[in-house]
Amino acid sequence: MPLTPEQLRLVVVVYTSALLPLPLVALLRARGVVPAWVPRVYLATFAICALGWELWFTYGWAAGDPVHARRAAALNQAIPTHLNWLLNSLADAGSIALGGLLLVWLLFGRDGRIFRRWHWGVFAVLLIAFLGQNVFVEMFLYHDQLAEGKALSWAPLAPTAPWFNPTLLELRDRTLTLQGQLPWLLMTPLFYALVLRFARRDTRSQESEITTATRAGARST
Repeated sequence: MPLTPEQLRLVVVVYTSALLPLPLVALLRARGVVPAWVPRVYLATFAICALGWELWFTYGWAAGDPVHARRAAALNQAIPTHLNWLLNSLADAGSIALGGLLLVWLLFGRDGRIFRRWHWGVFAVLLIAFLGQNVFVEMFLYHDQLAEGKALSWAPLAPTAPWFNPTLLELRDRTLTLQGQLPWLLMTPLFYALVLRFARRDTRSQESEITTATRAGARST
């Protein structure tokens, strides 16, 4: 069954946003462009997104419809069910989460030290970026999979489940729901906490190595 232009666009966006960041981060890390804590944040974010909602939404484990029942047959062929949660989690961790870090870095003077301490401005940028992309995904990218009558499963980061899921906005028969927005609303402080934890740990490790090297040099003289 051929894909419609809209479905083809969705497939290209899903695969590109999922698969492009991984080799890009690896290349930049190998060249020393990004600090060591960034890949760790990527992996931790992937795990949280997968376990926090993507697996649950894909398989409909708790009072939800599985993804293959919520979308067209052509999309099920292009993005198989067992790849759906994986691709979405990779995109969450890469294009969205690391993209948010890049945006913060650009807006705050391209200074990596901004990630070592809590800053309300950084949190606000991450929150706006994460929720903004999620609004776009729910209303324009996955709108047919998240329409009214297609229930999403309960998930740890979507605790209201389909039992309490008011519509927040409706535009041209496309809806924005509470359950659809909760994962990234809850994920934002979790992600920021991960960034602070790993960035600070990396800084302490570097400082410890410098101190050790300095002491070794002093003893040798």
